[in-house]
Amino acid sequence: MAESYDLIVLGSGPGGYVAAIRASQLGLKTAIVERELLGGICLNWGCIPTKALLRSAEIFHYMQHAKDYGLAAEKISADIDAVVKRSRGVAKQLNQGVTHLMKKNKIAVHMGTGVLTGKGALTVTAADGKKTELTAKNIIVATGARARDLPGLPADGKRVWTYRHAMTPPELPGKLLVIGSGAIGIEFASFYNDMGSEVTVVEMMDRIVPVEDADISAHLEKALKKQGMSILTSAKIDKIAATDTGVTATIVDKAGKATTSAFSHVIVAIGIVPNTADIGLKELGVAMDDRGFLKTDGACKTNVEGLWAIGDITAPPWLAHKASHEGVIAAEAIAGGHPHAMDPRNIPGCTYCHPQIASVGLTEAKAREAGYELKVGTFPFIGNGKAIALGEADGFVKTVFDAKTGELLGAHMIGAEVTELIQGYTVGKTLETTEAELMETVFPHPTISETMHEAVLAAYGRALHI
Repeated sequence: MAESYDLIVLGSGPGGYVAAIRASQLGLKTAIVERELLGGICLNWGCIPTKALLRSAEIFHYMQHAKDYGLAAEKISADIDAVVKRSRGVAKQLNQGVTHLMKKNKIAVHMGTGVLTGKGALTVTAADGKKTELTAKNIIVATGARARDLPGLPADGKRVWTYRHAMTPPELPGKLLVIGSGAIGIEFASFYNDMGSEVTVVEMMDRIVPVEDADISAHLEKALKKQGMSILTSAKIDKIAATDTGVTATIVDKAGKATTSAFSHVIVAIGIVPNTADIGLKELGVAMDDRGFLKTDGACKTNVEGLWAIGDITAPPWLAHKASHEGVIAAEAIAGGHPHAMDPRNIPGCTYCHPQIASVGLTEAKAREAGYELKVGTFPFIGNGKAIALGEADGFVKTVFDAKTGELLGAHMIGAEVTELIQGYTVGKTLETTEAELMETVFPHPTISETMHEAVLAAYGRALHI
């Protein structure tokens, strides 16, 4: 006999487990199905453990530059095995935390592969082959996505890596090729560069981190080149082959010149593929876009009654915090509430390279394309006392306003700890704050956050410290 619930969540990533918790808080009898590890890719193999790696690289970088702070540090070295061990320990701790949250919120956990067998029906197959039938009026699909392979050269974990392989390297690459300069590619490029690898980044678009504002891309490219990276934009991989000892790649640059080079390893970071196969979606007739991502409405409903979808299996941006918020929206809608639909313009994006970048809303170019008359302000970190005191004067903040209404259309930042600062602008956008209210806000001194205030003032010709 099937076990019956009010809600079943398929997938326990940051979207799935948050949806389950919120549903339980709202009084729904809830089950969650996970085939591998509670917390999903983000917690176990993505967002969190990569930040642990990057933190180690950051500390290593500071140790190497101790002299800049009047300090001495001698015989500095990096132990990649110990760095990875720390990262895996962080992931394990958080996995255990999610396990505790499931128990605390009385959520039934079914470990195994879940397949939709009909409307409101799901079968879980455990590792030992045991099958469990579950039913519920509502099911949320939160199965996420996986790394896209390079055509003709699937990742093998030896010389050709995806992000997952790059997190547990058997050795430190001597000469690393990174294909793709989105958040994942550029974070690993930054990590391995700081750890001592010789890094080359190839990006087919005309600039790195192409979803960011053009000024941010230009500043980041300059900073990474200064750190020793080789950056090739408007470039493509013509031929690539892996052997037991390395990777040979023929790269065609923007001028059409082809160069063949040898690398010890390659990280492929060219996008993601939604995990939609073999879980019963096609049989139920669930609508998908041309790329295979599920179509949903503002409440995260699919076209199939009682079936909902959240996170990386749906439309971009493919971010953990977007998935979590969608999980709350879906759970509240299922419980009979009327939550606000997600506004993609108010979802911040963060990339934890060195220097960090963060943004929310429209870039200057996108705002102009949309027909806005703009007020744009920029303030450099070199004009901020706290940034100078920290030895982190490289960076800037840029704001984009509607000249007619004062609406904050977008904010873009590069520099130390900007991933912690961007939420100030995100709150402002969510509250529909205008330039006048931001100008009247008192920012504490001395903090890097003062650059946020100055960037607003700069948009209206009122900056004080430049």
